[in-house]
Amino acid sequence: MTLESIEGRSDRLSNNITNGVIDFIAGSLGGVALVYVGQPLDTVKVKMQTFPSVYKGMVDCFIKTLKTDGVVRGLYAGTAPAIVANVAENSVLFAAYGGCQKVVANVLGIEKVEDLSSLGNACAGFFAAFFSSLTLCPTELIKCKLQAMREVQSQTDKANKIMTQIGPWNLTKSILREQGIRGFFTGLSSTIAREMPGYFFFFGGYEVTREFLAEPNQKRDDIGWQKTMVAGAVGGTILWLVIFPADVVKSRIQVQNLKTPALVVMKDIVREEGIGALYNGLKPTLIRTIPATATLFVTYEYSENCLLKILLYTVPTLSGVYFTVNFVHITTRGAADGHLDSDADAARINVPFNCCGYFDVR
Repeated sequence: MTLESIEGRSDRLSNNITNGVIDFIAGSLGGVALVYVGQPLDTVKVKMQTFPSVYKGMVDCFIKTLKTDGVVRGLYAGTAPAIVANVAENSVLFAAYGGCQKVVANVLGIEKVEDLSSLGNACAGFFAAFFSSLTLCPTELIKCKLQAMREVQSQTDKANKIMTQIGPWNLTKSILREQGIRGFFTGLSSTIAREMPGYFFFFGGYEVTREFLAEPNQKRDDIGWQKTMVAGAVGGTILWLVIFPADVVKSRIQVQNLKTPALVVMKDIVREEGIGALYNGLKPTLIRTIPATATLFVTYEYSENCLLKILLYTVPTLSGVYFTVNFVHITTRGAADGHLDSDADAARINVPFNCCGYFDVR
């Protein structure tokens, strides 16, 4: 094996790890932004899904929760585990999404991930969601239980008018003590059944919308933050319209600690409450998902771009070259004498010759 081929493999490995870390960090920041924008209506959604007979509708649920428990303990109940859940889900999701894009591109014989079609990106999202489900299930279990705790207590102990407040850490210890590690994965099958098809449509809808909004000869990544927000909102709306019945089933299994299989729970809901019960809480979900998902994608895309620019300006490559460029990926060595004298030299670091600046070989 030649020295050049070894260096090439090392550079590719370094780039894959770096891109994975960037996707992970950008996804984490997007998850935090999503929670703070959408948590109040997410609380309303969970309450309406699990206890539909308690509330007349979205506004009634919102007002009663606000009056009874206030903003922090009511509408923002479960925020800490929600942040953990969304950071865990979105960091793993976007990191796995980047990896799955490469796999799909290799299978289809496509050289660059950027050239994947919307269908290819949708397939990458489908497979990436399996990995994010494993991190999402335990944290979302805690979140949902905290959000519907007052309703659970009022139904299990109607004689006691005083509601016991319990935090995420004490609830976690209680589940671990009573059910063990397996207790945190209650509803895992329904979570996977919700996430994988959901993110197929999520990323597919997002990419199709970006293509639609792009000007002729304009790349999807260059459409601007306003159009990126629109694409994110479309992707989130499609996701929830597709997966909402599975989300209702998952919420009931987790909040009510059911051991019944997900399909049986769904059949019971339809038989006893009607098919409309599978869409309880859809209205606050759709209202929430437009700003929340738009914020997620804008935060992710622009965090990723900022991290790449910081990396390009400050971090040395494996071969010891420091570089200054305006944008995009640099992966390998520059010219042997430390200057970019031709397009051929520029091609070796994968940037256009006319956007390269100072090049310093240490």
